[in-house]
Amino acid sequence: MAGALRSLRRRILVPDVAETKLAKRGFWAKNTASTELLEKVGETFLAGYAYAVEARTVAEAEERLEKVPAPFRGFAYEGAGMGVAIMDGLTLSGVPRINKLLAGRGEFHNYMIYVGIGWAMARLPRFLWPVSELLDPLLLWLVHDGYGFHQAYFHTERYVHQQHRETRFPWPAGQADYAARAIDQGIGRALWFVGGTDVDQVTTLAGRFPEERRADLYSGIGLAATYAGGSSEEELRLLCERAGQYRPQLAQGSSFAAEARIRAGLLFPHTETATRVICGTTAERAAEISRETRPGTAASGHLPAYEVWRRRIADSFVSHGGVTP
Repeated sequence: MAGALRSLRRRILVPDVAETKLAKRGFWAKNTASTELLEKVGETFLAGYAYAVEARTVAEAEERLEKVPAPFRGFAYEGAGMGVAIMDGLTLSGVPRINKLLAGRGEFHNYMIYVGIGWAMARLPRFLWPVSELLDPLLLWLVHDGYGFHQAYFHTERYVHQQHRETRFPWPAGQADYAARAIDQGIGRALWFVGGTDVDQVTTLAGRFPEERRADLYSGIGLAATYAGGSSEEELRLLCERAGQYRPQLAQGSSFAAEARIRAGLLFPHTETATRVICGTTAERAAEISRETRPGTAASGHLPAYEVWRRRIADSFVSHGGVTP
């Protein structure tokens, strides 16, 4: 019976793998290689989700997640974050499964797991959303990133082409202004997929958004270009050129991606190339900057500590001459 219920949850709450096909989504197809890459990312995410909802324990799910090919393992943990958050929500248990996932081997994929929680929130009614106070007060803004990515990926017309913005997001309470910005960072990350990793397409889409939103969008674009990959060094140089005044934010997102990759022991050549071009330094140094600038408190004045962190990273690349805004 328990196994049947887990399978039912999978069928009801997760999209069919066909929904990850670029043609199905109406996304730009640059070439065969980039299309295969992005579709593999989607498939792996869904596999990670399935492992989480069908496993009897978090430890059992981890065993399967660790067998995912290394270049895509982070995406599987992102999917597992969604699955575990779904389970927590449906059982009204707060976040105990998420905490177990983060306490195990998921600790090395914590950024991705937090993003996965945002996917879950996009598919759960609000009364089943996690209690924000039980999550890391610094990293919880990655939940909004995941939510924004989901909405742009599955509701592309509204969130990308019509540039809808979440101005009254109710979680966490009283933080709607910054929540909208963090969601935009996820929308920016999704633009890399919607545009099929084609720099012309991605930057054209970003340029259609109001100017005050573009810094956050380019942060997400930099993260996706560095973590997921899909573009050559020449294309990445064009991306930096097109980013213009938002080059520091592009580098900040790239730094986050480098840290996520290195923390998980999943550094590959495409990330090294991206940080060299976007950040003007090695992936290891870009990740170090992310770690060195991380705030020690949850809040700083009127800005969330997460935004203070992002600004410190961006300023570091400018001050050291690696990035010119």
